[in-house]
Amino acid sequence: MKNLNILFAGFGGQGVLFAGKVVAYAALIANKQLSWLPSYGPEMRGGTANCSVCVSDEAIGSPLVTNPNVFVAMNLPSFDKFINAVEPGGVVIVDSSLIDKKVERDDVTVYYVPSTALADENGVNGLSNMILIGKLFKEVCMADGDYKFCDGDILDQAVQKCIPARKAQMLDFNRKAIQIGQDQ
Repeated sequence: MKNLNILFAGFGGQGVLFAGKVVAYAALIANKQLSWLPSYGPEMRGGTANCSVCVSDEAIGSPLVTNPNVFVAMNLPSFDKFINAVEPGGVVIVDSSLIDKKVERDDVTVYYVPSTALADENGVNGLSNMILIGKLFKEVCMADGDYKFCDGDILDQAVQKCIPARKAQMLDFNRKAIQIGQDQ
């Protein structure tokens, strides 16, 4: 497996850190080396938030992702800030409900997913992050290719592990959101 360096970025409250945690747990369950490094502004909700996740077969030297090979953008300021840092040949997943810009680079693969609108339309409000996780896993983590490291069962186990007991009723909503993303 090629080293997978993912950067999730958006506003606090969008579930950026949770999305990164799901990927990290999937990697842990798949017996991969991993790091999960959250970063957020002092405002938390509404402030900036990003999360670096590294997945590898070998020891990881630094948890900081400065040049991601996968970038998940959940708002326009994050898109503008990080789009040029993506490695050539990388993958960019954009919440096109909140980001009306198009990627001008021709050296990355881009997926536009109207995840915020899809969440609202499908009764999973607030789970745009999980729709983007579904797309990420379909196109990158479970797809045949350099970054494949898990299957659907591992992803489901990771989601179960990440949802706290006090929010256990959210499990099926998260599963539904992931499926919506995988169907895109």
